[in-house]
Amino acid sequence: MAPQARAAGTNLITTQKLDWMTAEKLAAEAVRVCAARGFSVTATVVDPSGHQQVVIKGDTVPLQSLSVSYRKAYTAYSYGMAFNKNSTSELVAAKLTGPADGSLATVPEVIFIAGGVTLRKADGTVLGGIGVSGASGGDKDEACAQAAVDKFRADFH
Repeated sequence: MAPQARAAGTNLITTQKLDWMTAEKLAAEAVRVCAARGFSVTATVVDPSGHQQVVIKGDTVPLQSLSVSYRKAYTAYSYGMAFNKNSTSELVAAKLTGPADGSLATVPEVIFIAGGVTLRKADGTVLGGIGVSGASGGDKDEACAQAAVDKFRADFH
Protein backbone atom coordinates (compact mmCIF):
# COMPACT_ATOMS: atom_id res chain seq x y z
CA MET A 1 0.00 0.00 0.00
CA ALA A 2 2.97 2.32 0.42
CA PRO A 3 3.38 4.84 -2.40
CA GLN A 4 7.13 4.21 -2.60
CA ALA A 5 8.99 1.27 -4.10
CA ARG A 6 12.64 0.38 -4.30
CA ALA A 7 13.78 -0.63 -7.75
CA ALA A 8 15.63 -3.94 -7.78
CA GLY A 9 19.40 -3.55 -7.64
CA THR A 10 19.37 0.16 -6.88
CA ASN A 11 19.43 2.55 -3.94
CA LEU A 12 16.76 4.72 -5.53
CA ILE A 13 13.16 4.89 -4.43
CA THR A 14 10.40 5.82 -6.82
CA THR A 15 7.20 7.49 -5.71
CA GLN A 16 3.92 7.37 -7.58
CA LYS A 17 1.72 10.42 -7.46
CA LEU A 18 -0.97 12.05 -9.54
CA ASP A 19 0.18 14.51 -12.15
CA TRP A 20 -0.77 18.12 -11.49
CA MET A 21 -3.47 18.11 -14.16
CA THR A 22 -5.34 15.24 -12.52
CA ALA A 23 -4.87 16.77 -9.07
CA GLU A 24 -6.23 20.06 -10.42
CA LYS A 25 -9.27 18.31 -11.95
CA LEU A 26 -10.00 16.63 -8.61
CA ALA A 27 -9.85 19.84 -6.61
CA ALA A 28 -11.85 21.80 -9.18
CA GLU A 29 -14.53 19.11 -9.33
CA ALA A 30 -14.90 19.04 -5.54
CA VAL A 31 -15.32 22.85 -5.48
CA ARG A 32 -17.75 22.66 -8.42
CA VAL A 33 -19.88 19.91 -6.80
CA CYS A 34 -20.10 21.83 -3.53
CA ALA A 35 -20.96 25.06 -5.37
CA ALA A 36 -23.81 23.27 -7.14
CA ARG A 37 -25.03 22.22 -3.69
CA GLY A 38 -24.89 25.80 -2.42
CA PHE A 39 -21.54 25.72 -0.59
CA SER A 40 -18.39 27.73 -1.23
CA VAL A 41 -15.43 25.56 -0.24
CA THR A 42 -11.70 25.11 -0.51
CA ALA A 43 -10.36 21.82 -1.89
CA THR A 44 -6.77 20.74 -1.34
CA VAL A 45 -4.95 17.77 -2.86
CA VAL A 46 -1.79 16.52 -1.15
CA ASP A 47 0.78 14.30 -2.79
CA PRO A 48 2.67 11.37 -1.17
CA SER A 49 5.07 13.80 0.50
CA GLY A 50 2.10 15.25 2.39
CA HIS A 51 2.58 18.63 0.73
CA GLN A 52 -0.07 20.62 -1.06
CA GLN A 53 -0.13 19.80 -4.74
CA VAL A 54 -3.23 21.80 -5.70
CA VAL A 55 -5.48 24.21 -3.80
CA ILE A 56 -8.65 25.68 -5.26
CA LYS A 57 -10.73 28.13 -3.27
CA GLY A 58 -14.34 28.96 -3.95
CA ASP A 59 -15.23 32.62 -4.31
CA THR A 60 -16.58 33.22 -0.80
CA VAL A 61 -14.90 30.64 1.43
CA PRO A 62 -14.28 31.28 5.12
CA LEU A 63 -10.64 32.05 5.94
CA GLN A 64 -10.09 28.90 8.02
CA SER A 65 -11.18 26.62 5.14
CA LEU A 66 -7.71 26.94 3.59
CA SER A 67 -5.87 25.36 6.51
CA VAL A 68 -8.68 22.94 7.39
CA SER A 69 -8.94 21.55 3.84
CA TYR A 70 -5.18 20.92 3.87
CA ARG A 71 -5.33 19.21 7.25
CA LYS A 72 -8.21 17.00 6.11
CA ALA A 73 -6.29 16.01 2.95
CA TYR A 74 -3.12 15.36 4.98
CA THR A 75 -5.00 13.25 7.53
CA ALA A 76 -6.86 11.29 4.84
CA TYR A 77 -3.54 10.57 3.16
CA SER A 78 -1.26 9.82 6.09
CA TYR A 79 -3.65 8.09 8.47
CA GLY A 80 -5.74 6.58 5.68
CA MET A 81 -2.57 4.82 4.57
CA ALA A 82 -1.45 3.92 8.10
CA PHE A 83 -4.83 2.49 9.18
CA ASN A 84 -6.14 1.39 5.76
CA LYS A 85 -9.12 3.76 5.83
CA ASN A 86 -10.58 5.60 2.85
CA SER A 87 -11.76 8.83 4.46
CA THR A 88 -11.45 10.98 7.53
CA SER A 89 -15.00 10.00 8.51
CA GLU A 90 -13.85 6.34 8.56
CA LEU A 91 -10.94 7.35 10.79
CA VAL A 92 -13.32 9.18 13.13
CA ALA A 93 -15.75 6.24 13.18
CA ALA A 94 -12.89 3.88 14.05
CA LYS A 95 -12.11 6.08 17.08
CA LEU A 96 -8.42 6.11 16.24
CA THR A 97 -6.76 8.15 18.93
CA GLY A 98 -3.30 6.60 19.18
CA PRO A 99 -1.42 5.36 22.23
CA ALA A 100 -3.06 5.30 25.67
CA ASP A 101 -0.85 8.14 26.87
CA GLY A 102 -1.46 10.48 23.95
CA SER A 103 -3.58 11.36 20.99
CA LEU A 104 -2.92 11.30 17.27
CA ALA A 105 -4.95 14.49 17.15
CA THR A 106 -2.02 16.33 18.78
CA VAL A 107 0.22 15.69 15.76
CA PRO A 108 0.63 18.94 13.79
CA GLU A 109 -1.47 19.10 10.61
CA VAL A 110 -3.75 16.23 11.71
CA ILE A 111 -7.48 16.83 12.09
CA PHE A 112 -10.07 14.14 12.71
CA ILE A 113 -13.06 15.77 11.00
CA ALA A 114 -15.01 14.40 8.05
CA GLY A 115 -14.10 15.94 4.72
CA GLY A 116 -10.98 14.11 3.57
CA VAL A 117 -10.70 11.19 1.14
CA THR A 118 -7.67 8.97 0.60
CA LEU A 119 -6.58 8.77 -3.04
CA ARG A 120 -5.83 5.19 -4.09
CA LYS A 121 -5.03 3.30 -7.26
CA ALA A 122 -7.18 0.26 -8.04
CA ASP A 123 -4.54 -1.98 -6.40
CA GLY A 124 -4.78 0.00 -3.14
CA THR A 125 -1.58 2.01 -3.55
CA VAL A 126 -2.06 5.36 -1.80
CA LEU A 127 -1.33 8.37 -4.00
CA GLY A 128 -2.31 11.22 -1.69
CA GLY A 129 -5.45 12.76 -0.26
CA ILE A 130 -8.09 15.36 -0.99
CA GLY A 131 -9.67 17.54 1.67
CA VAL A 132 -12.63 19.87 1.41
CA SER A 133 -13.70 22.54 3.91
CA GLY A 134 -16.31 25.27 3.98
CA ALA A 135 -19.69 23.54 3.66
CA SER A 136 -22.07 23.43 6.59
CA GLY A 137 -20.66 20.18 7.94
CA GLY A 138 -17.83 17.74 7.34
CA ASP A 139 -20.23 15.19 5.88
CA LYS A 140 -21.11 17.65 3.12
CA ASP A 141 -17.43 18.47 2.55
CA GLU A 142 -16.62 14.78 2.28
CA ALA A 143 -19.49 14.12 -0.12
CA CYS A 144 -18.01 16.71 -2.50
CA ALA A 145 -14.52 15.23 -2.17
CA GLN A 146 -15.86 11.72 -2.75
CA ALA A 147 -17.84 12.84 -5.81
CA ALA A 148 -14.64 14.22 -7.34
CA VAL A 149 -12.72 11.03 -6.55
CA ASP A 150 -15.50 8.89 -8.01
CA LYS A 151 -15.53 10.95 -11.22
CA PHE A 152 -11.77 10.75 -11.81
CA ARG A 153 -10.78 7.44 -10.15
CA ALA A 154 -10.18 5.88 -13.58
CA ASP A 155 -7.37 8.45 -14.05
CA PHE A 156 -5.44 7.11 -11.05
CA HIS A 157 -3.00 4.94 -13.01
